[in-house]
Amino acid sequence: MTIRYLQIPGKPKKKTLIVLVGPTAIGKTSLAIKIAQHFDTVILSADSRQFYKELKIGTATPTTEEKSKIPHYFASHLSIHQYYNVARFEKDALRLLHTIFAEKDVAVLTGGSGLYINAVCDGIDDMPDPNEDIRNKIDDWHTNEGIDFLRKKLAQLDPEYFEKVDKSNPNRIKRAIEVCLLTGNTYTSFRCRETKPRDFEIIKIGINRPRELLFRNISTRTDGMIEKGLVEEVESLTPFRHLNALKTVGYREIFDFLDGEIPLERAIENIKTNTRRYAKRQLTWFKRDNEIRWFLPEHTHEILQYLHTKIF
Repeated sequence: MTIRYLQIPGKPKKKTLIVLVGPTAIGKTSLAIKIAQHFDTVILSADSRQFYKELKIGTATPTTEEKSKIPHYFASHLSIHQYYNVARFEKDALRLLHTIFAEKDVAVLTGGSGLYINAVCDGIDDMPDPNEDIRNKIDDWHTNEGIDFLRKKLAQLDPEYFEKVDKSNPNRIKRAIEVCLLTGNTYTSFRCRETKPRDFEIIKIGINRPRELLFRNISTRTDGMIEKGLVEEVESLTPFRHLNALKTVGYREIFDFLDGEIPLERAIENIKTNTRRYAKRQLTWFKRDNEIRWFLPEHTHEILQYLHTKIF
């Protein structure tokens, strides 16, 4: 049933994409559903961790109940064995939005992956497909030499991107090195420098709360994941732990436990710590975007009022 917090005043001036961002565990899914219900539309996920159907518990992918309330796209739509990147996501999302806007005036895009959000809003240049030989070589460097070696390598190959990259994210560093080695050009040269025009309006809203409350949410959600069977989920994926999709928070730490390197209690604390760090990095990324209007997650009425003023 459509939720009507405010009366819809009529048709929008233009087709509109509402972009809802914020750190992990802040409540984006719940709020996105309320917004989508209000505007009688659908949700597109831009959380790259939630793309993979095998990763349910550890990525807090929308539940069956949540998906029954509003159609969700790009959530559990891939297998961990499929290659996917941000350039493909941009094309897929724009193609889907074209179909959605043929019937709807508004769509909702939500997630915590800033690069994927930017791809839909501003565009991104096509990247070369991965090269298995080069990727294996870089993986060997990571295993044998460590993350510091990769950082130094990227600083040599592309000092401009090195200044911007999340230096605690080995996957981003590896991909940049791979592109440099594969093409002989810098990774920076493949990144979009000019905003690509879109034929729809974009309204960006962000949700956040005081840090101590956010960290409490992260702790509570992590405990809930353990209760739901996170350890069993990770254990079932052990044969595929070499895949990039599994080299993420919530999975790495449980693999350490399963390997006997740390007790479960330490693994759980490490998940909480690393998730807090991830949330901080997300906020740093989003805070650079002056187009985002920030709210508390529970201020649904105020958020809808703001959206109405921008859409109609």
